[in-house]
Order: sequence, then C-alpha cells, then structure tokens
Amino acid sequence: MRKRFKYQQLLLVLLALVLTLIVSGCGNKPAPLDNQSAKEFDISVYQNNDFLITPQQLHAMLDSENLVLIDCNKPDIYAKEHLPGAIGIGLQGFCDTVGKPGDPGWGTIKDKENLQKTLASLGIDNKKTVVFYSDLSAGPGADGRAVWQLKLAGMDNVKMLVGGATSWKELGYPTTKEVTQPKPVTGVVLKDYDYSYLATKDLIFENLGKQVFIDCRTEGEYQGSQKAGEPRGGHIIGAVNLGWQDLLNKNAGYTIKSPDEIKTLMASIGVHQEDEFTIY
Repeated sequence: MRKRFKYQQLLLVLLALVLTLIVSGCGNKPAPLDNQSAKEFDISVYQNNDFLITPQQLHAMLDSENLVLIDCNKPDIYAKEHLPGAIGIGLQGFCDTVGKPGDPGWGTIKDKENLQKTLASLGIDNKKTVVFYSDLSAGPGADGRAVWQLKLAGMDNVKMLVGGATSWKELGYPTTKEVTQPKPVTGVVLKDYDYSYLATKDLIFENLGKQVFIDCRTEGEYQGSQKAGEPRGGHIIGAVNLGWQDLLNKNAGYTIKSPDEIKTLMASIGVHQEDEFTIY
C-alpha cells in the first residue's frame, strides 16, 4: 500500500515514512534558547493545521489528565531520553507486522478491531488530546504516520508536535528517562477507514505516466541503497525524489517550511495546488 494525497494534505505526511530506521540524535542537550528569542511557530499560516501543536502549546498542557503523549522513536532511543509522560510505541505501533518487511500487508494499518484494542491499551480515547512526536535531528520517526493512520480511522483529536523532540530540547524544555506506563481505557470508537487516504499497488500501476509519484526517502535510497532495510532497491518507475528533510527548516528546530516555500518545492517537481499525487 502507498499513501495518496491531494496537495492540501501534504503536511500530514511529512514524516509518515514506512520502514525507515531512526538513528538516535540524543546525547548532550543543546543550550536552552533565551525565552525572549524563542520564536513561536505560527501554525495559523497553514491551511490544514488542526493536527499541529507547537512545543510551547504542549509544554503548557504537559501535566493535564486530558493529554496522552506518544513517543514514536525506536525503543532504544526512547530509553535514552524522551519527553516527560511520553509512552513509547516504536515505529510500527499501529501497523500489522505479521511476517517480514516486503510481505503483503506488512506495515499497513491494523484492522479496526485490533487498532481499537491497541488504542485502548495506550489510554487513547476520542476525548483526550493525543500528541505524537519523534526525534527529527538525525532521521524520520513514525509520528506523522501515526497521526495519518488515526485520521484515516476518523479520529480528530490527534496532533503532531512541530519540530519533534529537536525543537522541544532547543527551547530548554525537560526530558527524562523515566518510563511512563499507559492507563488503559474503554469505549474507543473508530469510524470505518477512509480508503481515499490509501493507494494500492494496482492503483499505482494503473497511473504510471499519468500521475506524479514522490519518493520522500533519501537520495541514496531513491538511487537503490537498501541500508534502511528495503527488500528491494530502487524506486517506482517515473517517481521523483523529494527528501522528507527538504520540507523542514534544519537550522530552526526542524520546523516545517512555510506554505510558499513548500509550494515552490512542489512546483519544482511538477506538482501544483490542483494536482493529486502519491507519496511513499
């Protein structure tokens, strides 16, 4: 399965990369920024911003009973350092992982019944604000994919932390090694999956030469590297490469580039606001 998006849905998949290993970016904490110079990231400039939350907004609600904070890094990264109160779910928390990467269905969203059970076990319901994050300084995490998956399942109370752990630490906010145990709940309600968010292999094959396909992995992976665990090297015929980091401000806490900058990037690979495209 691949993900299909209209132009306006681009932000939701910035970090939704499948089968990508994260290299720990934790270590010495960066020096805190002066509070007067720590610029608030303005999410209002984005047309679809309901799923975004800034580090400042998250920090203000950190001790709330109505918050479920989810770390989408690899377990070893979570063990070294994470945001206070965060529950670690790894890279495939909401995915079917029967078999091995490359097998049919591997890495796709769990069926509705099993996803409901997983969410309930993590304390996620339809009322609490659920925030996902990862460490963006050295590699992509699964936070964007988790938000996308729950949006697909009809949940509107999920958010992605802008800049992830990178921006959080640059602002001098705390981290911890203390493991948070989830508080299971009951009564999670999911809608039937919105399959317009998905693209199958058959759909991609039918649209070869008719639609833009964007490979958002690294250039090396696009060119054939299998270092991230891909069962086969290379890319979809005709796909263009736009790396996931190209959409982020690397020198500003890995925040998202402005709408105008994103439009320029997309135009450079032949995608405009009225177009539909598939990203993987």
